[in-house]
Amino acid sequence: MKLAALPAFADNYIWMLHDGVEAVVVDPGDEGPVIAALDAMSLQLTAILVTHYHADHVGGVDALRPRLRGPVYAPAGETIPEPNHPLMDGDQIQVLGHRFQVMDVPGHTAGHIAYVQQDAEAPLLFCGDTLFSGGCGRLFEGTPAQMHLSLQRLAALPDSTQVCCTHEYTLSNLRFAAAVEPHNAALQAYTAHCQAERAAGRPTLPSRIALERQINPFLRSAETTVVDTALAQGASGRSGPEVFAALRRWKDNFR
Repeated sequence: MKLAALPAFADNYIWMLHDGVEAVVVDPGDEGPVIAALDAMSLQLTAILVTHYHADHVGGVDALRPRLRGPVYAPAGETIPEPNHPLMDGDQIQVLGHRFQVMDVPGHTAGHIAYVQQDAEAPLLFCGDTLFSGGCGRLFEGTPAQMHLSLQRLAALPDSTQVCCTHEYTLSNLRFAAAVEPHNAALQAYTAHCQAERAAGRPTLPSRIALERQINPFLRSAETTVVDTALAQGASGRSGPEVFAALRRWKDNFR
């Protein structure tokens, strides 16, 4: 099974899995890149996976239906173009012969879900706009406590889990992360790596969970350096949700 990131819009990625014959796509906000990739590789589209309802994640679903020979999997708690197969936390699906588990990860939206591959040495995580490399999504509908719990669930996944988020926000996120932890050596090394990747025209993604636990301030709310910085930014206490809330408010206005 091969993984490809199809660029869309200004900074989105539509993730495609294929085996040389059949393909699955995740969060197709634009049908154009998907159709081009299907045609270029003579692939049959057999499933669409949706993480949440925002237009840049579902805008291409209806236009892809004439090419689709299978289900549209979508969060049960959100309004997604129908027909679709609604999914809830703990559900499992099979795509291209591989098993994926569904996780509820509210915060960015109220019904946001993620898909986690269960049967690989380097599992795949399709996390939409919940977790980004070096950052996390804005809280449009959820609370800081909800988002903190969602991120902690993702951070507990195996170290080798590949983080397939849907925006190329990495360098911007890492600038903020450096403001939170200016002396984090792992963060400094990863920033240099990502700068080189972008300079060469390559995606910074997928990342890995083990790396994100080292460099992503939103997964490091228990670290003393992060707690102290959050308190200096007005955190109301030292708990994980309180630290997260202060960091997210700061990030919302960070330039």
